[in-house]
Amino acid sequence: MTVITIILACGTMLLLAVLAAYALGWADRVFRIPADPRLEAVLAALPGVNCGGCGYVGCGEYAAAVVAGSVEVNKCTVGGVSCAAALAGILGVEVKPAWPYRPAVHCGATFAQRLKRADYRGERTCAAANVISGVQGCAYGCLGFCDCQLACDFDAIHVINGLAVVDYEKCVGCGACERACPRHIISMVPFKAERMLVVACSNKDAGRDVRAVCKVGCIGCRACQRTSELFQMAENLSTIDYESYDPDKMPDLDILVARCPMKRIVAVGKPSAKDLAAVAGQELPDIVTGRFRTTADEAEWRG
Repeated sequence: MTVITIILACGTMLLLAVLAAYALGWADRVFRIPADPRLEAVLAALPGVNCGGCGYVGCGEYAAAVVAGSVEVNKCTVGGVSCAAALAGILGVEVKPAWPYRPAVHCGATFAQRLKRADYRGERTCAAANVISGVQGCAYGCLGFCDCQLACDFDAIHVINGLAVVDYEKCVGCGACERACPRHIISMVPFKAERMLVVACSNKDAGRDVRAVCKVGCIGCRACQRTSELFQMAENLSTIDYESYDPDKMPDLDILVARCPMKRIVAVGKPSAKDLAAVAGQELPDIVTGRFRTTADEAEWRG
């Protein structure tokens, strides 16, 4: 009797397994959504670095959005123009012109130019130091603990003398440094030319208060505003209207830079021949690398 029961149970389970397999196979045929053959081609054309510069989690998600037609084909910052052209060819669409975005650091003060620095002995990251008051006099400036440098997969930003500096020859505009900065002093700027003007300061305090914490901070003198309509003052800080920024209709960049008494209007991007000649033969400073250590006595102050 026991043997017969076991046989019946096994037979029943086998029958149920066959019926379930048949039902699943039928459902797969009936409810299958055909995959767009263009998706694989789009994925193959993308660089596959999953940097997030396009605004999506990775290349796979961006590829699906491109094939669905919900996003433009020119959003891949790493692939650039050639990648956009390849995607446009696969999908049979036209590539709309778009400016490449690159990061601009809105701080220009090195260690020696910062005042009222504290002996910070906490975790050696910008994210940790940012929540501590009094790390340095300027509450808006670069902390210099290399969070942006470590976030960059392209070795395109380094902390030199306590200040984040972008290497525009290597930068692909992925935006990782912007996302990593807890003080939001790095912003993505539309590069309408190889060299762009940037306000290298984020301090919104009055000029007297700025001078008390920084030797080179913007003091809100409005000299830039009187020089060009491109500049506007917002909360005591000079800002640039990049929507109206037209390199072909602007005065010489050197003139605009020279008008700022604090030298906070700077031209960033690929160096011109004049810039290269000015630093010919000079020894470059060593690059400061991030050191994430929690032992206070072994750490050096960097912010």
